[in-house]
Amino acid sequence: MGSRVAAALLRRGRDQASSLLMPRLPRNAPAPAPTPRVGSTSSSPFCGGGGGSCLLPPRPGPAGAFCSASRFGSFHAFRSLAPKTVFGQCTRRMSTTAAALNSSAAYGAANSGLKLLVTKGPQAQKAVGIWLFGCAAWVFSLVILGGITRLTRSGLSMTDWKFTGEIPPITDDAWLLEFEKYKQSPEYKRVNNGMSLEDFKFIYWMEYAHRMWGRALGFVFAGPFAYFIAKGYVTRQLGLRLSVLFALGGAQGLIGWWMVKSGLEEPTSEYVQPRVSPYRLATHLTSAFVIYCGILWTALSVVMPDPPTRSMSWVNGAAKIRKLAIPVSAVVGITTISGAFVAGNDAGHAYNSFPKMGDSWIPEDVFSMEPFIHNFFENTSTVQLNHRILATTTLLSVGGLWLAARKIDMHPAVKSLIGSTLGMAALQVTLGISTLLMYVPTSLGSAHQAGALTLLSLMILLTHTLRRPSPALLKSISSAVKST
Repeated sequence: MGSRVAAALLRRGRDQASSLLMPRLPRNAPAPAPTPRVGSTSSSPFCGGGGGSCLLPPRPGPAGAFCSASRFGSFHAFRSLAPKTVFGQCTRRMSTTAAALNSSAAYGAANSGLKLLVTKGPQAQKAVGIWLFGCAAWVFSLVILGGITRLTRSGLSMTDWKFTGEIPPITDDAWLLEFEKYKQSPEYKRVNNGMSLEDFKFIYWMEYAHRMWGRALGFVFAGPFAYFIAKGYVTRQLGLRLSVLFALGGAQGLIGWWMVKSGLEEPTSEYVQPRVSPYRLATHLTSAFVIYCGILWTALSVVMPDPPTRSMSWVNGAAKIRKLAIPVSAVVGITTISGAFVAGNDAGHAYNSFPKMGDSWIPEDVFSMEPFIHNFFENTSTVQLNHRILATTTLLSVGGLWLAARKIDMHPAVKSLIGSTLGMAALQVTLGISTLLMYVPTSLGSAHQAGALTLLSLMILLTHTLRRPSPALLKSISSAVKST
């Protein structure tokens, strides 16, 4: 008897508590939907149907797998873009203890069928991702510093090179010795004859900073890389990829000296200013771009193993845009490399007018060199005309990509990214024209180079986001659709 009374009291108290928590609805209002269980199908706000994060461990089955895969595929980069429901916000207020207990199970289910580059859980993934993004930013700054060094004509101030680096001059005698070495160079004799010691110190420190900033990147890359290997975070695939990037970084120093050495040789004509070989400068800059793009792509692959998607319609839309984005990315890359030949030939100091080149649309000497192919790499008129055409083609190509994306159903974040890319392409063309009309000031010239790398970064991000999802995610989406 007592047990039945106690049970009745417990039921009554529970019903009263439920009535207090339940919001009052109008009499004619439809009944509220039942509260979804942990690991329910994709209609649950935990699993993407309502837009919230998949915070709880899914139950076995295709719907739970879709929940985990979609959550893991949008790791960090796109999780803030999803709409936040009231129910999803409530789940985020749950105790940290329960979240910690559930994280291991959710992570294990999310990773099923995915080839991850980082092991040991999401914290390891986050640490490796932050490190790689930091290295990519370091390379970005190194490229900009290199551009400023070139624009201030500081690159030939150091007439020797050591792989391990060297201590800069400190005493007056050491500075005079370095200055005497520079006085023997063709640049001093033909361009900077009569330069003061203070002016020499400025260009020397610019080149020294560029070299040491590159060497410091080697330590920033190698130290954490060795640590993550020792901790067991890095898979074999990621280790091989990062080892190749590290080797390219070491070779970049040799390529840089190979480039500088060409500028220390006597020009073939007395009327030609000494400058580095445009082929070697293009090789040096292209190598830096390859390293940067490789690190950035790897960082994106670490934090976002699968592209963000929630339906087959979005997957199909991304596939259509990917067919257009890949050739557009190639055009952006070719335009960037052509800019290296513009810099190597000092072509920005010629034909400082737009849209015409002087008094004509096409200069008369565009094909004056023999053999014919040399015009595209050594002829100042042809190199600048080529860069103008490629820049215009890039802007039109990105604009066409944006127009095509407007009519296709796909992730809103991808559409926003394409719009940002179009804006950056327009800004980059504006910077290029302004740099040309103002005779290549250092500020605009370096901003134009930074704009090229920014546009390339956006195309890398776009191409990475549009890649095909893994078979596990595609299977999960198909299964979730069938279950609904």
